[in-house]
Amino acid sequence: MKHLILTALAGAALATSATAIAGKSDKDHHHAHFAGKAGYEVWASDQSNSVADVASRGVDGSWIWIWDSRDIKRQLQGGPDAVAKPCGPQLLNPLASGPCNLLDVFPGTLTEFDADGQPTGNTLSDLNGFGRLHGMLPDPQQRYLNANMFAPSGGYVGIIDRKTKAAVALFRVTGTDVAGTDTRSVHMSFWSEKGDALLIANLHGKVLERIDVERDRFGRITDVAFNRTASLGVGKSMAVTSSATVFKGANAWGMPLKGSITGDYDTSAFSDLTPSGACKENGCSSGADGALGGRPNNVIICPVASSNEHVYVTLGGGGLLVADHSTTPMTIVGEYGNHVINGAGCGGVEANGQMFINAGVSASGAGATQSVFTMYSLQDADFNQPQAENTPAPLTLFKDATNTSTGGNQEGAISENSSGQLPGITTRRDAHGAAATRNERYVHNVDRIQNTVEVFDTVNHTRTHYDLTSADGQGNGDGPCLAASVSDDAQLPANDPAPDLMEITPDGKYFMVALRGPTPVSVTHSAQGSCPGVGIIEITGNGQSGRLAGVLRSSNTVDNAPVSAPGGHEYTGAERSDPHAATVISKQPVRIR
Repeated sequence: MKHLILTALAGAALATSATAIAGKSDKDHHHAHFAGKAGYEVWASDQSNSVADVASRGVDGSWIWIWDSRDIKRQLQGGPDAVAKPCGPQLLNPLASGPCNLLDVFPGTLTEFDADGQPTGNTLSDLNGFGRLHGMLPDPQQRYLNANMFAPSGGYVGIIDRKTKAAVALFRVTGTDVAGTDTRSVHMSFWSEKGDALLIANLHGKVLERIDVERDRFGRITDVAFNRTASLGVGKSMAVTSSATVFKGANAWGMPLKGSITGDYDTSAFSDLTPSGACKENGCSSGADGALGGRPNNVIICPVASSNEHVYVTLGGGGLLVADHSTTPMTIVGEYGNHVINGAGCGGVEANGQMFINAGVSASGAGATQSVFTMYSLQDADFNQPQAENTPAPLTLFKDATNTSTGGNQEGAISENSSGQLPGITTRRDAHGAAATRNERYVHNVDRIQNTVEVFDTVNHTRTHYDLTSADGQGNGDGPCLAASVSDDAQLPANDPAPDLMEITPDGKYFMVALRGPTPVSVTHSAQGSCPGVGIIEITGNGQSGRLAGVLRSSNTVDNAPVSAPGGHEYTGAERSDPHAATVISKQPVRIR
């Protein structure tokens, strides 16, 4: 078991658990490393374009929305709406406000370099797919955030300094031949528990990748290296067609970006077979498909890191691979078929020694008739040694009765659900963002379509739920999404939060959850909402319940890309803001040793 000692700088106290949990060990410090009095910032990843006259949604730039906890507190107390902060040198202007343009944070003048340290001849502005900011997560030291750009064929992952709001590093991930030449994209990346690595879901490239991070004793990043030798291919008959690259040049403050490419790809890590001898992905030429459905389509959705240096690799077609991210190359220590763990899961969160992994609706067109809300629990310590196929069996904590027989689910009541996504009409479900309470007693998991939250007790595995549309979370009165709803199309259903990814605040009082817009960039069949921004969920019932207490509203009318929300409303207005993820970072750094 790996233990961390976390020391808040400048004398700030660490958050403590309000309730002791039976069996909770000392290693559970990764949820308690925020400084209590320093305040925090909420960062939202808006996938919409930050430039006009682009033919497609989410392909050129994005917006970063940053709000300060002091302004959020005033808004919740009935004061003015919180105003987003600027980035870069505009921070010195007391009259400046946000949001921040992704294309300013990562300037187009940055130069691309290959693994040999030679310029490729491209600047960032020469290359395609730099857009669709899909999510940002803080490092354990509370100094930096990753930035994941999910525009098709792009494949960019960066690091941003919390204090300066400027770029620190930028990479482009590996291209493979799984669907033509140079197939790649970055869906999300997750920090390792010690902040010494970024674990990257190269979704379309079907590669789990790693950036190694070096720090000084105060937690400041001194070097970052894309370690090609660490890469783990999870597809079949794979070959690398394009190496990872790094970008150099000055950020918005004129400071040079860090970064290098190290090692070389290990061909054995791109082989077809898992340790059990089964195909990593069904249909490989050198072995048989895995048991209990195997893994039909290994596009990597989320690489959820644990405190034991494991990474839970959720897959679009279902099944699960658990890897040890401390080895080079990274190695598989657990493997499951999609009958055991169904597809399209992301969230995942560690709490009380368990990994909670969900299954949801596919982002592909097939997801338009899927209804999936499932939650699993696995004991993280079980994977401290390699496990046999489909062992140990996960606990299925909840599988909704309306789940379709999709993503490997063998218990689906129906093969498809064509009820769309309109509030009050749809019967579809879509499990997505998950987060734990500060004491790790409860895990909250949102439903992107039904605007509800399922809550799981991590000790006895009982389940409760609340809604995000009423004033009290129990169906009484109108919630704040109604007042914050888009008003330029009277036919758009109002009070439709469409919650997505979320994180808890340092004081443990709130979850900050991304609320999708009327013109969703991704998962268009499940993500149309009416009040784009960040929802402030007040945690109630000692962590067992909650209610939507406020909305930090975002807006983008610069973008004029086409509208698409199958099964929803054919929106006619100008709003294009579409936050996919909300995250929280303390303003007080934390030292980890």
